[in-house]
Amino acid sequence: MNSCLLVIDVQESFRHRPFFSERGLPAYLAAQNALIEGCAARGVPIVRVFHQSGPDTPDNPFAAASGHVRALAGLVAFDAAASFTKSRHSALVGTGLDVWLTQHGITRLIVSGIRTEQCCETTARHASDMGWQVDFVPEATLTFDMNQPDGQPLPAAEIVARTATVLKDRFATLCTVDEALARAA
Repeated sequence: MNSCLLVIDVQESFRHRPFFSERGLPAYLAAQNALIEGCAARGVPIVRVFHQSGPDTPDNPFAAASGHVRALAGLVAFDAAASFTKSRHSALVGTGLDVWLTQHGITRLIVSGIRTEQCCETTARHASDMGWQVDFVPEATLTFDMNQPDGQPLPAAEIVARTATVLKDRFATLCTVDEALARAA
């Protein structure tokens, strides 16, 4: 089976959002970097996806004009087999990623990046619905605390657990970094 690692939205833009927190960042970067280095060592193609949307002004951290749509500091450097820029939650909407994956015979996607419940989960669901096998690596995703509709806090760890719960065995196979690398070999 031909696998491909997706590194979704791991960009400096997030540091410039009010919800950004360094709390989970070191563990996330360790897992993300191990996944990237492991895939590179095994010859698994790595695809970089950036999010860019909203007005193209310097005050919008997700705009090219801001200078923040670039790799997050601490992310290991890697040679991307391809790079895509998206403006929607799913990396498969309007980017050409689906065409690239098909042209390269990719049948399994390893999903990683920022935000767990947003772009990573949406891409995983979309990819599954389009027929790709999906390995979702929760430890190689990052999200931030949120508030529930009633105002109660929802810690990032609970968001990751919820995402893993709804994806498991329906849209994706949940994997640790080591498991994803073993399955990609």
